[in-house]
Amino acid sequence: MSDTHTVLHDPHGLIEAELPLDRAPHEALVTAVLAWKNPNLEPRDYEQIALQLTGHARAVAADIRRHAATLPKNDGRGALAEIVLHEADRRLTAPLKGTARCAQNRARLVQALYTRLDRLTEPLPATR
Repeated sequence: MSDTHTVLHDPHGLIEAELPLDRAPHEALVTAVLAWKNPNLEPRDYEQIALQLTGHARAVAADIRRHAATLPKNDGRGALAEIVLHEADRRLTAPLKGTARCAQNRARLVQALYTRLDRLTEPLPATR
């Protein structure tokens, strides 16, 4: 058996751009996490949930970046996307904690990113 492998070089994220986001299960997770009142999970469980949401937040943010990059410079949606992405980057650099609050903060971030993505991808109203 050989120890060969292929290194994938995709600096522009083109392969990732072709893959659709797995939105439904992540939105269900966001809904469940935000509905928690007094959860009684182990810290490692909160951490795993936060990790899952963090990874998905990064994927949604990358999708937002790709969509925003295609907009004309005078389209205000691109400027708003940059603000949301800057805040997302700041929040994603915060260390994860094994708490319900941390998981819920990541869930809110995913929710906000999907809101921005939807606004970027919806057609603009026709102007006369």
